[in-house]
Amino acid sequence: MTKGGDQGRLAKAVVGGDRRALARAITLVESTRADHRRQAEALLSSLGPGRDEAIRLGITGAPGVGKSSFIETFGQHLTGQGHKLAVLAVDPSSSRTGGSILGDKTRMPDLSRDANAFIRPSPAGASLGGVARRTRDVIRLVEAAGHDVVIVETVGVGQSEYAVADMVDVFLLLVAPGGGDELQGIKRGIMELADLLLVNKADGGLLKAARHAAADYASALSLIRPKASGWRPEVLLVSALRREGLAEAWAAVGRFRAAIEQAGGLALHRAGQARRWLWEEVEENLLAALKSDPAIAALAAEMERRAAAGEITPSAAAAAILEAFLKRG
Repeated sequence: MTKGGDQGRLAKAVVGGDRRALARAITLVESTRADHRRQAEALLSSLGPGRDEAIRLGITGAPGVGKSSFIETFGQHLTGQGHKLAVLAVDPSSSRTGGSILGDKTRMPDLSRDANAFIRPSPAGASLGGVARRTRDVIRLVEAAGHDVVIVETVGVGQSEYAVADMVDVFLLLVAPGGGDELQGIKRGIMELADLLLVNKADGGLLKAARHAAADYASALSLIRPKASGWRPEVLLVSALRREGLAEAWAAVGRFRAAIEQAGGLALHRAGQARRWLWEEVEENLLAALKSDPAIAALAAEMERRAAAGEITPSAAAAAILEAFLKRG
């Protein structure tokens, strides 16, 4: 970790494209230690404003849909076009041990060896929906390092899709054909978040099923109010195995970005995300401060006991804890 006064040098190394410095910077911003958090804020402040020209993509899909295979082949297509790619893959953490598999580099072996690609697996931790709390900060870092395309892959479960959709420009939902009644396996809320829906594994014996699935999804999406003004979510066929449909998917990302610009601009879109991020940080930090206050710990334990025993309602117990905490502050 960096010590006082080192953040400026680390920031300069990150901007200069030093991959080891970028890895150290990400480790710093992901740390939960109070001293590291102060160093991380200094580091991020020294980077200056974010890069509006960078494109942020969120990709989700149920386990087994082929997210890693798609991201690897799609990523190779992008680096082949001259883009510098960063993949932030949020891995699920164990609810018992807190451990994380962090195996994305083994699931994307070819892309991990690409000089123009940077893959960073991060443990989901306990933050909302399995999205690492500092993913937004990591996006800032990889963009400062010159990556003009950033992919955030979700774990594909829970509420992670909602969190990721609020930190990217374009949200892609990856689905697979051949599972019977495909529409029953996709929640309406997730479809409402999608800017693009890609039917993967559209090859061989699954090609016919993929076409049917695409038609069904397109019909379903036509009944959902579009998330972005001036844009109707598109449904495309892709095959990570045969590397087909990748150029078409990237072209659709460009069309969506153009639609965002016509609707008010990317800066306005990201400004709204920043405002929501601010209040999420306020909530997270207040809760952390409350839980770490030793004088409140005894009261909190007593309120938990009484609420569990039915002696007091949870809302009244929470009010008592907050009142005590605010009086101390």
